[in-house]
Formats: sequence, structure tokens, C-alpha cells
Amino acid sequence: MLDFILNCILWTLALYGLLDILKIIRNSFINKRIESNGIFVIVAVKNQEYQIEGFLRSVIFRILYGKEEYLKNIIVTDLNSIDNTKEILEKFSNDYEEIKIFDWEDCKKKLDNLE
Repeated sequence: MLDFILNCILWTLALYGLLDILKIIRNSFINKRIESNGIFVIVAVKNQEYQIEGFLRSVIFRILYGKEEYLKNIIVTDLNSIDNTKEILEKFSNDYEEIKIFDWEDCKKKLDNLE
């Protein structure tokens, strides 16, 4: 019986490790465009569907037309908005490669791994 319990624990840990590895692989493909040099703008937003589009357009305009050449990425993290903020952010992320969207925990992990 003890052998069965130890095998169950071992397989549970192995599956957990496999899921963690798959998550790391997925994140490496999603987040491969982040560069470690330059200045990052990190914006935490919650329920800002009426303001976020204008803000992002103004920052993108400054990056694209040479006003802020040292800015490399705009990282936007949504803090569980209940309005259309997340959909607006996803649209901008698809349209502009400088904008990346992360959950707060993923944002902290990604920044901790930059060299």
C-alpha cells in the first residue's frame, strides 16, 4: 500500500513538472519578442476601456515617429478588468509589435528573467 501511495505522489509530481515545462515553452513562444535592452513602459490597467486606447495611441505615435527611440516595449498588464479593456489591449497587441500583454504574475516572472 505504501508503494502505491509513493507511486501516486511520484506520478503527480511528474505531471506537475510536465505541465510547468509546457507552460514555459508556451510562454517562450508568446514572449519571444521582448528585448532585454532599452526602457520598458509597464502599464497596469483595470476597467479603462475609455482611456486606454488614446493612451496607447499616443505612446505608439511617439515610438513610431522617433520621439522615443529608447523605448523598446510597452508591457500592459490587465488587473482583471470587467469591461472591454482586455479586448482593446489584445487588438493593440496584434496591431503593434511594441505592445505586449501579460497577466501580472507573468509580467513579474518575465522581467525577473531579463538579463
